[in-house]
Amino acid sequence: MSTPDDTAPAAAFDDEAVLLIGHGSRREKSNRQVRELAADLESQLGIPVDAAFLELAAPAIDEAFAELATLTSRVTVVHCSLFAASHVKNDVPLAIERARARHDLEIDNGAHLGIHPAILDLLDDRARAVEDELGVDRTADDVAVVLCGRGSSDPDANGDVHKLARLLYEGRAFDRAEATFIGVTEPTLEDTLHGLSKHRPDAVVVLPYMLGDGVLTRRVRDRTSEFDGEYPYVDALAGDPLGTDSRLLDVLADRWQEARTDSVAMSCDTCKYKVDLEGYEEDVGGARAMLRALAHQEAHADRDDVDDEPHSHDAPEKHVAVCTNRTCADMGSPAVLERLRQATRDSEHCDARITRSSCLGRCGDGPMVAVYPDGIWYGDVEPADANRIVSDHLERERLVSDLVDQTL
Repeated sequence: MSTPDDTAPAAAFDDEAVLLIGHGSRREKSNRQVRELAADLESQLGIPVDAAFLELAAPAIDEAFAELATLTSRVTVVHCSLFAASHVKNDVPLAIERARARHDLEIDNGAHLGIHPAILDLLDDRARAVEDELGVDRTADDVAVVLCGRGSSDPDANGDVHKLARLLYEGRAFDRAEATFIGVTEPTLEDTLHGLSKHRPDAVVVLPYMLGDGVLTRRVRDRTSEFDGEYPYVDALAGDPLGTDSRLLDVLADRWQEARTDSVAMSCDTCKYKVDLEGYEEDVGGARAMLRALAHQEAHADRDDVDDEPHSHDAPEKHVAVCTNRTCADMGSPAVLERLRQATRDSEHCDARITRSSCLGRCGDGPMVAVYPDGIWYGDVEPADANRIVSDHLERERLVSDLVDQTL
């Protein structure tokens, strides 16, 4: 891990800050962990580090950028995300583009935590702690390790869970190693554990690959406990999540250094937003991916304790994105945005969210307004058209045909 002194004189850091972005939770304990990591990272780097959240906790990313813009001219974004899925690939870049448009800030965007030797060492220690509690030794007993991720709709992120499990297995004396998920995708933890029972290992060590000790971690423990009771000939126990272990600071510091030296490497060759992947054709990037990200930002909510799924979604019926990039802004899109918002507030039957967006890729045809999930794009929209879009399209599902630019 590099330190600031390795790369530049101290004066180069006088006008720089770091924004550590976490997911955000209704459970304040999880939010405190992100803030604790931010404080510890500030001590390690010797420059200001603020925490912000994608949702459900304060400050929001936009608010954090606005505050930092009064204090510094350069911000490096560091992600408190384990893998690169839609939040890292879409949501945060959108927030960064908004901040660049609104503030006089130089913003460097770092990578997610990802696969790192320090994380492998940390997982190995978590596994040894479980082995000690079970009274087994991987060098003498048949011990299987199961790495359990949250699960994602992004195959790139899910693939990295399998890679990490394999790296955890290589060079260590586990009898076998499996990757599995607690939700969203397969294989599920239940299926993986039942499959392992056929090999009759002496013990199964389940590692929740999560930062916080929240609902999903408890669910991993519950599923493991149920398996342990169902198969008395196999001892099974779930370990602790990553938490705020100091080794994570080394990973975060490396991601900061990569971002500020323009050496961030993302796995674009297997990113569903960049290339055609079988079964994910609808997610290829550009405007479609951006609109999906916008809708997810507005609709996404952390699960309630009584729910069965990690997240519940209570989306508005419509999401309207108004391009406020420079060209559209010069053509009057801010006025269109405000008129749409006012018309929506005045309506008694309109369930819609109106938000800004970055460039929709139709420069010169604006102001552009995109209505999701309908996939209708309106072009050359004037403020006077806002009432028609709301009353006809958003309330009565009738297209404003003379404004239609394209359909997705």
